[in-house]
Amino acid sequence: MADQQKYAQRLNKARILVLGGTSGIGFGVAEASLELGAEVIISSSNESRIKDTVARLQKLYPSKKDSVVGYVCDLGSEGVEENIVQLLDQVGIVDHIVYTAADKLRNTFGLGNITLDTLKKAGMVRLFAPILLAKHAPKHLTPGPSSSITLTSGSVIDRPLPGWSPVVGFSGGLSALTRNLALDLKPIRINLIVPGAVDTERWDEGQRKALLASFTTRMTTGQMGQVEDVVEAYLYAMKDRNLSGSVISTNGGQLLL
Repeated sequence: MADQQKYAQRLNKARILVLGGTSGIGFGVAEASLELGAEVIISSSNESRIKDTVARLQKLYPSKKDSVVGYVCDLGSEGVEENIVQLLDQVGIVDHIVYTAADKLRNTFGLGNITLDTLKKAGMVRLFAPILLAKHAPKHLTPGPSSSITLTSGSVIDRPLPGWSPVVGFSGGLSALTRNLALDLKPIRINLIVPGAVDTERWDEGQRKALLASFTTRMTTGQMGQVEDVVEAYLYAMKDRNLSGSVISTNGGQLLL
Protein backbone atom coordinates (compact mmCIF):
# COMPACT_ATOMS: atom_id res chain seq x y z
CA MET A 1 0.00 0.00 0.00
CA ALA A 2 1.46 3.33 -1.06
CA ASP A 3 1.92 6.24 1.34
CA GLN A 4 -0.54 9.11 1.11
CA GLN A 5 0.69 12.23 -0.69
CA LYS A 6 -1.33 14.87 1.15
CA TYR A 7 1.45 17.46 1.37
CA ALA A 8 4.22 16.55 -1.06
CA GLN A 9 1.98 16.81 -4.12
CA ARG A 10 0.59 20.32 -3.57
CA LEU A 11 2.29 21.69 -6.70
CA ASN A 12 2.40 18.49 -8.70
CA LYS A 13 1.00 19.07 -12.22
CA ALA A 14 0.33 22.75 -11.43
CA ARG A 15 1.01 25.28 -14.18
CA ILE A 16 3.15 28.13 -12.86
CA LEU A 17 4.01 31.35 -14.70
CA VAL A 18 7.18 33.05 -13.43
CA LEU A 19 7.71 36.62 -14.63
CA GLY A 20 11.39 37.40 -14.23
CA GLY A 21 12.22 33.71 -14.33
CA THR A 22 15.53 33.89 -16.21
CA SER A 23 17.72 34.77 -13.24
CA GLY A 24 18.01 35.13 -9.49
CA ILE A 25 15.02 34.30 -7.31
CA GLY A 26 12.72 33.80 -10.31
CA PHE A 27 15.02 31.15 -11.74
CA GLY A 28 15.12 29.48 -8.33
CA VAL A 29 11.32 29.41 -8.23
CA ALA A 30 11.32 27.79 -11.68
CA GLU A 31 13.83 25.15 -10.54
CA ALA A 32 11.92 24.31 -7.38
CA SER A 33 8.59 24.18 -9.20
CA LEU A 34 9.95 21.68 -11.71
CA GLU A 35 11.37 19.55 -8.90
CA LEU A 36 7.92 19.49 -7.30
CA GLY A 37 6.28 18.26 -10.50
CA ALA A 38 4.89 21.51 -11.88
CA GLU A 39 4.87 22.78 -15.44
CA VAL A 40 6.75 26.09 -15.64
CA ILE A 41 6.38 29.02 -18.01
CA ILE A 42 9.11 31.64 -17.68
CA SER A 43 9.00 35.16 -19.02
CA SER A 44 11.34 38.13 -19.37
CA SER A 45 11.95 40.96 -21.80
CA ASN A 46 14.96 39.29 -23.44
CA GLU A 47 14.25 36.51 -25.94
CA SER A 48 17.78 35.13 -26.04
CA ARG A 49 17.89 34.90 -22.24
CA ILE A 50 14.60 33.02 -22.28
CA LYS A 51 15.96 30.50 -24.80
CA ASP A 52 19.16 30.08 -22.76
CA THR A 53 17.20 29.64 -19.53
CA VAL A 54 14.79 27.10 -21.00
CA ALA A 55 17.77 25.12 -22.31
CA ARG A 56 19.51 25.38 -18.93
CA LEU A 57 16.44 24.12 -17.06
CA GLN A 58 15.98 21.28 -19.55
CA LYS A 59 19.60 20.26 -18.99
CA LEU A 60 19.19 20.37 -15.21
CA TYR A 61 15.90 18.43 -15.36
CA PRO A 62 16.07 16.23 -18.46
CA SER A 63 13.01 14.24 -17.42
CA LYS A 64 11.01 17.51 -17.32
CA LYS A 65 12.15 18.71 -20.75
CA ASP A 66 8.58 19.12 -21.97
CA SER A 67 7.48 20.88 -18.78
CA VAL A 68 9.23 24.21 -19.34
CA VAL A 69 8.62 26.90 -21.96
CA GLY A 70 9.24 30.63 -22.19
CA TYR A 71 7.68 33.74 -23.69
CA VAL A 72 8.84 37.34 -24.09
CA CYS A 73 7.07 40.08 -22.14
CA ASP A 74 8.48 43.60 -21.77
CA LEU A 75 7.14 45.04 -18.53
CA GLY A 76 9.14 48.26 -18.68
CA SER A 77 7.70 49.90 -21.80
CA GLU A 78 4.67 52.09 -22.47
CA GLY A 79 3.04 49.09 -24.12
CA VAL A 80 3.13 47.11 -20.88
CA GLU A 81 -0.60 46.37 -20.75
CA GLU A 82 -0.70 45.04 -24.30
CA ASN A 83 2.40 42.96 -23.56
CA ILE A 84 0.81 41.43 -20.46
CA VAL A 85 -2.39 40.59 -22.35
CA GLN A 86 -0.39 38.97 -25.15
CA LEU A 87 1.66 36.93 -22.66
CA LEU A 88 -1.39 35.67 -20.80
CA ASP A 89 -3.09 34.74 -24.07
CA GLN A 90 -0.01 32.73 -25.06
CA VAL A 91 0.16 31.01 -21.68
CA GLY A 92 -3.51 30.12 -21.34
CA ILE A 93 -4.80 28.87 -17.98
CA VAL A 94 -2.37 28.63 -15.05
CA ASP A 95 -2.65 27.82 -11.36
CA HIS A 96 -0.08 30.28 -10.01
CA ILE A 97 1.65 33.46 -11.15
CA VAL A 98 4.92 34.48 -9.49
CA TYR A 99 6.18 38.00 -10.16
CA THR A 100 9.91 38.48 -9.54
CA ALA A 101 10.56 40.88 -12.44
CA ALA A 102 12.87 43.80 -11.76
CA ASP A 103 14.87 46.37 -13.65
CA LYS A 104 18.23 47.94 -12.91
CA LEU A 105 18.28 50.66 -10.31
CA ARG A 106 19.35 54.00 -11.74
CA ASN A 107 21.21 56.75 -9.90
CA THR A 108 18.54 59.34 -10.78
CA PHE A 109 16.09 58.53 -7.98
CA GLY A 110 17.23 61.15 -5.46
CA LEU A 111 14.63 63.85 -4.85
CA GLY A 112 16.82 66.48 -6.48
CA ASN A 113 17.06 64.47 -9.71
CA ILE A 114 13.59 63.07 -10.24
CA THR A 115 11.31 64.10 -13.05
CA LEU A 116 7.91 62.80 -14.08
CA ASP A 117 9.68 60.70 -16.71
CA THR A 118 12.10 59.09 -14.22
CA LEU A 119 9.20 58.44 -11.83
CA LYS A 120 7.31 56.62 -14.57
CA LYS A 121 10.40 54.52 -15.34
CA ALA A 122 10.95 53.71 -11.67
CA GLY A 123 7.34 52.67 -11.19
CA MET A 124 6.71 50.74 -14.39
CA VAL A 125 8.07 47.33 -13.32
CA ARG A 126 7.80 47.92 -9.57
CA LEU A 127 4.12 48.92 -9.33
CA PHE A 128 2.29 49.68 -12.59
CA ALA A 129 2.92 46.29 -14.20
CA PRO A 130 1.76 44.32 -11.12
CA ILE A 131 -1.49 46.31 -11.08
CA LEU A 132 -2.09 45.65 -14.77
CA LEU A 133 -1.18 41.99 -14.30
CA ALA A 134 -3.81 41.73 -11.56
CA LYS A 135 -6.35 43.34 -13.89
CA HIS A 136 -5.99 40.65 -16.55
CA ALA A 137 -4.79 37.60 -14.61
CA PRO A 138 -8.10 36.35 -13.16
CA LYS A 139 -9.33 35.23 -16.60
CA HIS A 140 -6.23 33.04 -16.86
CA LEU A 141 -6.15 31.56 -13.35
CA THR A 142 -7.97 28.43 -12.27
CA PRO A 143 -10.92 29.71 -10.18
CA GLY A 144 -10.74 29.36 -6.40
CA PRO A 145 -8.25 29.59 -3.54
CA SER A 146 -5.99 26.91 -4.99
CA SER A 147 -4.76 29.65 -7.36
CA SER A 148 -2.48 32.52 -6.41
CA ILE A 149 -0.47 35.53 -7.47
CA THR A 150 2.77 36.14 -5.55
CA LEU A 151 4.44 39.54 -5.90
CA THR A 152 7.93 40.64 -4.82
CA SER A 153 9.17 43.78 -3.09
CA GLY A 154 12.34 44.51 -1.10
CA SER A 155 13.47 45.13 2.47
CA VAL A 156 13.85 48.86 1.76
CA ILE A 157 10.16 49.14 2.62
CA ASP A 158 11.09 48.30 6.22
CA ARG A 159 14.53 49.92 6.29
CA PRO A 160 14.55 52.98 4.00
CA LEU A 161 17.76 54.37 2.50
CA PRO A 162 18.70 58.01 1.88
CA GLY A 163 18.03 59.02 -1.72
CA TRP A 164 15.67 56.12 -2.38
CA SER A 165 12.33 57.83 -1.71
CA PRO A 166 10.74 57.15 -5.14
CA VAL A 167 11.87 53.51 -5.16
CA VAL A 168 10.72 52.94 -1.58
CA GLY A 169 7.41 54.61 -2.40
CA PHE A 170 6.67 52.23 -5.24
CA SER A 171 8.03 49.21 -3.36
CA GLY A 172 6.03 50.03 -0.26
CA GLY A 173 2.95 50.56 -2.38
CA LEU A 174 3.04 46.85 -3.23
CA SER A 175 2.31 46.02 0.41
CA ALA A 176 -0.92 48.02 0.45
CA LEU A 177 -1.74 46.85 -3.06
CA THR A 178 -1.43 43.20 -2.01
CA ARG A 179 -3.97 43.58 0.77
CA ASN A 180 -6.47 45.37 -1.44
CA LEU A 181 -6.04 42.97 -4.35
CA ALA A 182 -6.79 40.11 -1.97
CA LEU A 183 -10.25 41.67 -1.65
CA ASP A 184 -10.66 42.56 -5.31
CA LEU A 185 -9.53 39.17 -6.63
CA LYS A 186 -11.09 36.86 -4.03
CA PRO A 187 -11.23 33.86 -3.88
CA ILE A 188 -7.94 33.92 -5.85
CA ARG A 189 -5.16 34.53 -3.34
CA ILE A 190 -2.49 37.23 -3.61
CA ASN A 191 0.56 37.63 -1.37
CA LEU A 192 3.84 39.54 -1.25
CA ILE A 193 7.35 38.24 -0.56
CA VAL A 194 9.89 40.75 0.77
CA PRO A 195 13.46 39.40 0.48
CA GLY A 196 16.41 41.09 2.10
CA ALA A 197 19.84 40.96 0.48
CA VAL A 198 20.19 37.79 -1.61
CA ASP A 199 23.28 36.34 -3.25
CA THR A 200 22.36 36.33 -6.95
CA GLU A 201 24.12 36.93 -10.24
CA ARG A 202 22.96 40.56 -10.21
CA TRP A 203 26.11 41.36 -8.19
CA ASP A 204 29.24 41.47 -10.31
CA GLU A 205 32.25 39.55 -9.08
CA GLY A 206 33.96 42.75 -7.97
CA GLN A 207 31.11 43.53 -5.59
CA ARG A 208 30.18 40.02 -4.56
CA LYS A 209 33.12 39.11 -2.32
CA ALA A 210 32.91 42.36 -0.37
CA LEU A 211 29.12 42.09 -0.06
CA LEU A 212 29.23 38.53 1.22
CA ALA A 213 31.78 39.57 3.83
CA SER A 214 29.87 42.65 4.92
CA PHE A 215 26.59 40.81 5.42
CA THR A 216 28.14 38.37 7.88
CA THR A 217 27.94 41.19 10.44
CA ARG A 218 24.69 42.74 9.19
CA MET A 219 22.47 39.66 9.53
CA THR A 220 21.69 37.57 12.59
CA THR A 221 22.22 34.46 10.46
CA GLY A 222 25.80 35.56 9.76
CA GLN A 223 25.43 35.15 6.01
CA MET A 224 23.82 36.73 2.98
CA GLY A 225 20.53 35.19 1.87
CA GLN A 226 20.72 32.27 -0.55
CA VAL A 227 18.28 31.86 -3.44
CA GLU A 228 17.39 28.27 -2.52
CA ASP A 229 16.30 29.43 0.95
CA VAL A 230 14.34 32.50 -0.15
CA VAL A 231 12.51 30.42 -2.77
CA GLU A 232 10.85 28.48 0.06
CA ALA A 233 8.75 31.56 0.84
CA TYR A 234 7.32 31.53 -2.69
CA LEU A 235 6.58 27.82 -2.52
CA TYR A 236 4.77 28.34 0.77
CA ALA A 237 2.72 31.22 -0.65
CA MET A 238 1.60 29.01 -3.53
CA LYS A 239 0.84 25.97 -1.40
CA ASP A 240 -0.97 27.48 1.61
CA ARG A 241 -4.56 27.91 0.43
CA ASN A 242 -5.33 29.77 3.66
CA LEU A 243 -2.81 32.54 2.93
CA SER A 244 -4.04 35.71 1.23
CA GLY A 245 -3.30 39.42 1.55
CA SER A 246 -0.15 38.60 3.51
CA VAL A 247 3.40 39.94 3.46
CA ILE A 248 6.21 37.46 4.10
CA SER A 249 9.68 38.81 4.94
CA THR A 250 12.76 36.61 4.46
CA ASN A 251 15.72 38.77 5.45
CA GLY A 252 18.24 36.83 7.55
CA GLY A 253 17.46 39.01 10.55
CA GLN A 254 18.99 42.08 8.90
CA LEU A 255 16.15 44.28 10.15
CA LEU A 256 17.23 43.60 13.73
CA LEU A 257 20.80 44.86 13.44
